[in-house]
Amino acid sequence: MDADREQDRLARLATQTQAIYDRQAVAYDAGRPKDLFEINWLRRAIADVPTGGAVLDLGCGAGEPIAAWLVAQGFEVTGCDFSQSMLDLFAKRLPQARAIRADMRDLALNQQFEAIIDWGAFFHLTRAEQRHALPLIAKHLTPGGRLLLTVGPGEGEVTGHVGGEEVFHASLSLPEYTNLLAQAGAEVEEFVPNDPDCRGFTVLLARRPKL
Repeated sequence: MDADREQDRLARLATQTQAIYDRQAVAYDAGRPKDLFEINWLRRAIADVPTGGAVLDLGCGAGEPIAAWLVAQGFEVTGCDFSQSMLDLFAKRLPQARAIRADMRDLALNQQFEAIIDWGAFFHLTRAEQRHALPLIAKHLTPGGRLLLTVGPGEGEVTGHVGGEEVFHASLSLPEYTNLLAQAGAEVEEFVPNDPDCRGFTVLLARRPKL
């Protein structure tokens, strides 16, 4: 019974992510590390993107540090988030980037990108939502484009915190991510669970093969 109650609690919590980020946008932005500890993974994701290439920051939040760094590299950056509060901060901070309110669970931007960065966002989806969303996201890649995701080290559900509020996290297994990406014509290039060089984040890098 306790396990059932916890599962019900997590299911309810999973429906509150957008509202939590709307409420906590300023606090989250203030506390979000901006020292680019993600830099080595970002460089791998954009390694083959030419200056001026289209890059999507999916789950962009307030735009720092990732989107700001991408803009500074000379890319055409689109920031996408489902939290209007976060997107307002992004648009004010990075007027040279495009800001789009959209939900990655049903992503349909009518554009392909040479790299998609989804850092610290995808793992807020439930496992069922991830199964639906991942092929849609991967189909937004150009041939040769890379997708950078933060996920969990294995299948399961846990919680984290945003601005003092508890927030839902979930992950599939690496074999399932691999299969889902393959369905969308992409291949896993690298997977590092609990990367000690990236503050313990679990990182998945995939690529859509060149034509």
